[in-house]
Order: sequence, then structure tokens, then C-alpha cells
Amino acid sequence: MIRAKGFQRAGIILIILMSILSFGISQSKQEGTMMSKENTGNKTEAEWQKELSTEVYQILREKGTERAFSGKYDEHFEAGVYLCVGCGDTLYTSETKYNSGCGWPAFSDGITGKIDEFEDNSFGMRRTEITCANCGGHLGHVFNDGPKPTGLRHCVNSASLKFSPSEESK
Repeated sequence: MIRAKGFQRAGIILIILMSILSFGISQSKQEGTMMSKENTGNKTEAEWQKELSTEVYQILREKGTERAFSGKYDEHFEAGVYLCVGCGDTLYTSETKYNSGCGWPAFSDGITGKIDEFEDNSFGMRRTEITCANCGGHLGHVFNDGPKPTGLRHCVNSASLKFSPSEESK
């Protein structure tokens, strides 16, 4: 009888915890969406969908994430600049790119004024989302575990970027 009550109590606790977690994730998704500014680069979502591939739209406009180690710019170290794939604005230079081993392109800093930051509490985590300041496209997240002097790691989806080589590397 004691053992049955213990299992019953554990089951109730598990149900309560799952309900709280489910509610928290739902709330976080809503908060994360509400916290980002409504910046569409003067395009409707229908126009974005028509212009972008399904994968790029899901990442850039719906805040998705590509699989780790799958992006074309993760191990890319050519001299040049990285542009927003949505609007073409220059976001990063190759001088700030480094190999963090995280599976996504990593930069120690972005170009001043080109990247916006928002609190992101989705999926039960507290992170800082980074978006293109010009069109609002989701780039990824920034973390405080990068190299000196900034100490930052901009962890960016390759699908959010377009690379433009420098004149010397052409």
C-alpha cells in the first residue's frame, strides 16, 4: 500500500511538472515572438515566402535553427564579409569569425548598428537572440563564452548569411 501511494505521488508530481514545462515553453514562444520588433524589411510574409527557400524562410522569418555542423559557413574562413541573406546588409567581417567548435559559424562581434539583440526565453532557456537590424531576419543567438577582447560568440545560422569575398581573395 505504501509503495502504491509512492508511485501515485510520483505520477502526480510528474504530471504537474510536465504541465508547468509545457506551459512555460508555450509562454516563452509567445514572449520571444512579442519581444522581437516587427521589422519585415517592408515586405509581407507572403513576399518573404515567395523570395526565400523553405529552409531559409523557416530560419530567417520563423526563428528556426539549422542542424549543427550542416551549414556551409561553419568551416569557412575566406577573407570577406557576411551579408544578411534577406536584405543584403553587411553584418560580419571575416576578421571576427573563428572556429568555436559549436557547429555553426561563430563571430566574436558584428558590425556596429547592424545587429539587434532581444531576450529569448523559448524552450525553457534564457538566451539572447540576434537579428538583422535592417530586415529583422533571425540570425541566431549570442553567448558570453567567446574569445577576448569581446568575450562574445555570435552563433549564426549559415542559412541566414551570404558571403562576399574580399577583392584580395578573388
